[in-house]
Amino acid sequence: MYALTNNSFEFIGKTAVYNGKVRDVYSLENGLLAMVATDRISAFDHILPKGIPFKGQVLNEVATMFLNATKDIVPNWLVAIPDPSVAIGIACEPIRVEMVIRGYLAGHAAREYMLGKRTLCGVRLPDGLKENDRLPTPIITPATKADEGHDEDISKEDIIEKGLVDEAIYNQMEQYTYALFERGSQMAAERGLILVDTKYEFGLNNGVVTLIDEIHTPDSSRYFYADGYKERQLNNEPQKQLSKEFVRQWLIENGFQGLDGQQMPQMPDAFVQTISERYIELYERITGQKFQRADTQNIVARIEQNVNSFLQNY
Repeated sequence: MYALTNNSFEFIGKTAVYNGKVRDVYSLENGLLAMVATDRISAFDHILPKGIPFKGQVLNEVATMFLNATKDIVPNWLVAIPDPSVAIGIACEPIRVEMVIRGYLAGHAAREYMLGKRTLCGVRLPDGLKENDRLPTPIITPATKADEGHDEDISKEDIIEKGLVDEAIYNQMEQYTYALFERGSQMAAERGLILVDTKYEFGLNNGVVTLIDEIHTPDSSRYFYADGYKERQLNNEPQKQLSKEFVRQWLIENGFQGLDGQQMPQMPDAFVQTISERYIELYERITGQKFQRADTQNIVARIEQNVNSFLQNY
């Protein structure tokens, strides 16, 4: 199985390329973007050395489903999916703040809480919580969007005071975030899952706040299995989850958290295969459909041909 990691595509009308941790974004003529979901995987803001077969396809197709299912809530950037691993959409002016929303005390929030912190991004958390407990109400814990290195927690008050986002625009993003999380939670519940936390990114399209990038994918979100959740909490057992958290835990167990001086461990092929299977499992669980593995033998040629065919006829 071939994993798409680093490639340069010659798309019609290409004007610029931005290589993110996972996605490669091609600026095109006519105000369009082509976003290639590669098979790269990142954790602790570092790209891991091996790609994960079919991961990009999973991310792209799950994001597409949720973008189509939420366009009644907020306008989004998506125009077309010319290839299983590529989305084409409207080039928006990115807002440099990620809207992270949490319904449960998990991941980064749990690690901060266990260190004794009771305020996260200006939001006060109650005492007496344990890891993976449901929060009294979902909370928004924004982060500044970094091109390189770590995204940083920030409060709503600091965002507005520093002029990172206009207050009226931020308030609109906040309303959209709560509504998107509620919709995503409902859709997850229908599939026997709990949407634990996620993040949304917004941009401006002619001054209109627009949802961009991916939503509700295993890269941007954390899911628990609903079945057995309460019992596992009562017994202080780890939750069964579909997310990247098990990759982070594997890295931690192998001495890596992205800190200075730490050496990135090599992932065995068997673990790479496990990650791939977990991504496919999430796809099938969240969509209720059998995952159709795209032909990866000539994945670079496939993508270039599919995207250029679309652009020729757009």
